[in-house]
Amino acid sequence: MALARFAATIGGYTMASRVLGFVRDILMAAVLGAGPVADAFFVAFKLPNFFRRLFAEGAFNAGFVPVFAGLVERRGRDFAFAFADAALGLLLVVLLLFTAIMQGAMPWIMLVLAPGFADDPEKFDLAVTLTRLTFPYLMLISLVSLLAGVLNSLRRFAAAAAAPVLLNLCLIASLLFLDETFATPGHGLAIGVSLAGVVQFLWLVGAAVRAGYLPRLPRPRLTPDVRELLLLMAPAALGAGVAQINLVVDIILASLLPEGSISFLFYADRLNQLPIGVVGVAVGTALLPLIARQIARGEDAAALASQNRGIEFAAVLTLPAAAALILLAGDLIGGLFERGAFTPATTAATGAALVAYAAGLPAYVLIKVLTPAYFARRDTRTPVKIAVLALVVNLVLNLILMRYLQHVGLALATAIAAWVNVGLLAAVLHRRGQLAPDARLRRRLAAIIAATAVMVLALWGLQTLLAAQLAVAGVERSAALAGLVVAGVLVYGLAALVFGAFRPRELAALARGRDG
Repeated sequence: MALARFAATIGGYTMASRVLGFVRDILMAAVLGAGPVADAFFVAFKLPNFFRRLFAEGAFNAGFVPVFAGLVERRGRDFAFAFADAALGLLLVVLLLFTAIMQGAMPWIMLVLAPGFADDPEKFDLAVTLTRLTFPYLMLISLVSLLAGVLNSLRRFAAAAAAPVLLNLCLIASLLFLDETFATPGHGLAIGVSLAGVVQFLWLVGAAVRAGYLPRLPRPRLTPDVRELLLLMAPAALGAGVAQINLVVDIILASLLPEGSISFLFYADRLNQLPIGVVGVAVGTALLPLIARQIARGEDAAALASQNRGIEFAAVLTLPAAAALILLAGDLIGGLFERGAFTPATTAATGAALVAYAAGLPAYVLIKVLTPAYFARRDTRTPVKIAVLALVVNLVLNLILMRYLQHVGLALATAIAAWVNVGLLAAVLHRRGQLAPDARLRRRLAAIIAATAVMVLALWGLQTLLAAQLAVAGVERSAALAGLVVAGVLVYGLAALVFGAFRPRELAALARGRDG
């Protein structure tokens, strides 16, 4: 169906962005190392990204897309474009004011964000300067989110999905060409962040114009539709804030554990986030405008079917990914990271954390698949209440499990809390009659589980045969690991076809860009 094609488009660009992100991180390590400039830049990069996740990509997208998509269906494109202009005008004024306040208050904000820097005035001043250079990125990426919402609602996903690729390309170019231009490489990177925002904004303006929307800046007015947007954004912002608080709590608690615990969790999460970003973000982004338009047309049965196809598409990729990460956790971590200061003991500790994280991988993705069913119906409050409850569960489990499992307990608590979140989201939707697994979904879930079991058995056998090669660092281990990954993909793909997890004609239709 069209959802699979749209999700594949978004997922493909997301995968390209993740690969370029790894290249960027390797270059950063080579240029910045782990010294004071690196510390200052990472803090500078974190602050605008925190607000980006909180407001631009989370709250604004959750509020804007359902309203815009509904207006397209009920009032036509021209009226919806006028609403987008009104939202753009108000958003720009708020962002300019917020950016000006943050720039002036940056020294005091840095005392809260990185209090340890205060003991080193030079490092503190560098962090303040770099953060001031990166902060305009928030304003630009917020405007990008609005344009992406317009394009996604018009079923034009490619340009918005490619925007993160441009960010990584700009940062890679900054590392390669601005390394010695400024006082420190951090200055060049910080400028590169804001330049990336400009590039992304211009890229999406061009895509919007090609789609028939020329952004304009009218005098800011609180129209009824803009008021509705703000009302929808408020609880969504709170929900995004809950997720960010969750991350902060995990970091605080990990800092109380033995040295290296934060690093173990960071490296494990890097691998775990790859399928989440590629599958979860792709399906969730494609699903929200699709369901919103179907609901606006009164096509409730079609919305239910789209929801089922979203779950199906997520499961066909995340269940085998989770199983493979659990089985091959130590081998994957060792092959990717074990060199230099990253010792076999570090590999073992990080691999254990990856096993715990991967146990929740399907849940992390399903959260992104189920929440559009709420947002499309303009209910941004219920997911927030559920997220708060999941936060409490996570905190309680953190305090219990970390006593016995150390850093692995924190990862396991995160996974369990994610499953609690999914269970509650699904239960509420089912009670409202907005989630009803059809015969095809039930049949294909059984086929996906069977294909995953075949893959696990095959990987376990190969892992045993290649145990000697996987134990030796270097090219031999990398070749054996690559063989395992390729074999797992091939075995799962073949088993999935045999059991009927998906059909060859669906893949052919997807490749041609048509509905399956």
